[in-house]
Amino acid sequence: MVRGEQSSRAPHAARTLPFLLVLFLFASPVHAGKIAPTGPDHRLALLNALKSELHRSQDKLRLPGEDGPYFIRYLVREYDDYDLLARFGALLEDSHQHVRQANVEVRVGSYKFDNTADDTTEKVFDLDDFDRYEPPVGAPIDDDVDVLRATLWLQTDARYKQALATLHKKRGARVTKMVEDESVASFSREKPQHAVDKPITLKLDRATWENRLRRVSALFKVYPEIFDSQVKLSVDHQTRFIVTTEGTELVNERLIYGLHMTANARAADGLLINHFKSFYGASESEMPDDATLERTAKQLADEVKRLREAPMMDPFNGPAILLPEAAGVFFHEALGHRLEGERQNDNKEGATFKGQIGKTILPTFITVLDDPSAAKLDGVSLNGHYDFDDEGVASFPVTLVDHGILRNYLKSRTPVKGSPASNGHGRAEGTLDPIGRMASTIVKSDKMVPYAKLKEMLLDEIRRQKKSFGLIIADISGGQTNTTTYDFQAFKGMPRIVYRVDAETGKETLARGVEFVGTPIGSLNRILATSDTTAVFNGFCGAESGYVPVSTAAPAVLISEIELQRTRRAMEKPPILPAPWR
Repeated sequence: MVRGEQSSRAPHAARTLPFLLVLFLFASPVHAGKIAPTGPDHRLALLNALKSELHRSQDKLRLPGEDGPYFIRYLVREYDDYDLLARFGALLEDSHQHVRQANVEVRVGSYKFDNTADDTTEKVFDLDDFDRYEPPVGAPIDDDVDVLRATLWLQTDARYKQALATLHKKRGARVTKMVEDESVASFSREKPQHAVDKPITLKLDRATWENRLRRVSALFKVYPEIFDSQVKLSVDHQTRFIVTTEGTELVNERLIYGLHMTANARAADGLLINHFKSFYGASESEMPDDATLERTAKQLADEVKRLREAPMMDPFNGPAILLPEAAGVFFHEALGHRLEGERQNDNKEGATFKGQIGKTILPTFITVLDDPSAAKLDGVSLNGHYDFDDEGVASFPVTLVDHGILRNYLKSRTPVKGSPASNGHGRAEGTLDPIGRMASTIVKSDKMVPYAKLKEMLLDEIRRQKKSFGLIIADISGGQTNTTTYDFQAFKGMPRIVYRVDAETGKETLARGVEFVGTPIGSLNRILATSDTTAVFNGFCGAESGYVPVSTAAPAVLISEIELQRTRRAMEKPPILPAPWR
């Protein structure tokens, strides 16, 4: 299963996610000792340390009688992150994390046929794995060249041996096992890139933010029905170094601010009401001011109170409007994950849109593109922005669906039949391996109407279907989708704010306790029209290559038929006593 989840930050440690089974300069090499700053920018000396070890491995790493690597990529991520968290007027966390992690990719063979796994080389569980030494991924933060190079040296040695073993296994498996298309290469050739970003100077006034978070979080104390709430500021500053044997040399920086409010209550029937509001930005100036924070906290508390009193909805099938945030999640889960390149090559994947290039998969008035190169859209900074992906390929806008016709996939350097080159979407978290992922997904429409007209069309569709009501799905916490052949091809969205729309009067009544579900091909082709305005939303998405920052921009969409099911719930009683301050 692929999860599209909103998260307060992108976790750094490598992880195994649950799947269903349930987004230049050339300086002289530095050879030993401490990294000596090169002019004002010490990052160049770090880059030189990576280059020096890379050249040593490229020239000398080879077992007798075996081929040496044909490709090596060194990647180091440096994190300089802050988390400040307050609850009911008190500070719970004020933390700063400064770490570096290193990742080495080694390929043996050739671009045409190398060690990378396919369906003939699936790993079998081996008890010896528990005793096998795994090189560390932690890299020194005190700029010690010897230890930095030692981290890369140990990883390179292990990855080279693993690569040789996998290559031999892959060759042997071809004696008895078939692959779908022998003509598809293992790895794409890409132009080497050279770029060093301007350094980002991060100055966070922690004392001022601590006081702001205390003040805002204290506002929730006046609401007796809210038994827990938090206000959190996260600042994620990442510097990424990439060098490859092809000649790519990159130093890229990324800064994402996030402000998150959560509030929890219980309805009279015991259902947990969990609601939140989030803000993202590429600078501190994009964070909300005090007046906006106070207004948002009161709005959040009011919505939680109304959700407690709202009636539970029964399962439903009928027409609905998805407002822009919900529409963005809908396209992300139903379409986006199914256009990731690696899913077209894996026989365990449902490959919903495999072999569909040039064919109509959406209504002809819908166009979908993904543009990591865009830093902003409509004045909003995009979480999914980057200039180079995690394989060192330059980003650029990619049209995925053009007026309903599938034109491309989200591509890493893993070729797909009929589409051999990367389009700059190889992404990963931490030290995980990159795969094709969404970045900034933008939905456009040629069938746009003002929102008031869109609601009229909803009412007409409700009456045409002889339903007593339809839906407006306004706010959503995220979604998830299954793309594998292990289970049904389906997706799910978890809305927080849902309105029932009366067929006769158009009156909107808040409801709760449901989530929308569907199958991708059927649901995507039930779109009737869209609004004439687009909204941008930011978050993080989780999949096999970890959690990556992503953005979506979409209009509201009218769907002729959507299915709602009851959400999973634990009916528990609220706290017996009131809060101590009441």
